[in-house]
Amino acid sequence: MNTDHSDLKERMAEVERRPKGQIEPIPTFTPYSPYVYSAAALRSPFTRPILESEQRLVGRKLDIAPDMNRRRELLEGFNFDALSMVGTLSRDGQLWGLIDDGAGGIHRVTVGNYLGKNHGRVVNANADQLDVLEIVPDGTGGWIERPRALTLEEKDNG
Repeated sequence: MNTDHSDLKERMAEVERRPKGQIEPIPTFTPYSPYVYSAAALRSPFTRPILESEQRLVGRKLDIAPDMNRRRELLEGFNFDALSMVGTLSRDGQLWGLIDDGAGGIHRVTVGNYLGKNHGRVVNANADQLDVLEIVPDGTGGWIERPRALTLEEKDNG
């Protein structure tokens, strides 16, 4: 067996005689510019569209528009469909609904509080249900009121 490795040494010498290459410079990247979502006030594509028959029932009033200058409440950061009513409290004659935000928090609301991303305002509260009136775009540049409800969810402990 040939152990002088002459062919290997010759190949290494040939590779070392080749001209040395240049390393390409690091490519320049354009800086990241964040995207601002500008359709936040429009109807969510994941919620059921308002049917024409519902629109006629609710009706369009020209003076309906959300108060964009009003300070937002905590539950307005959650989708209405993620919220659920889990109980009630009564204090000094006022009924409060207990709302699970779906993210591990329980919040109390009463008539006049806002919740959901569509400017929903609690307009009536009873032991079993919170009636909410949302203000949503009507698709023609105006706004309409859409009634929604959160009903008390009873859990089966068995």
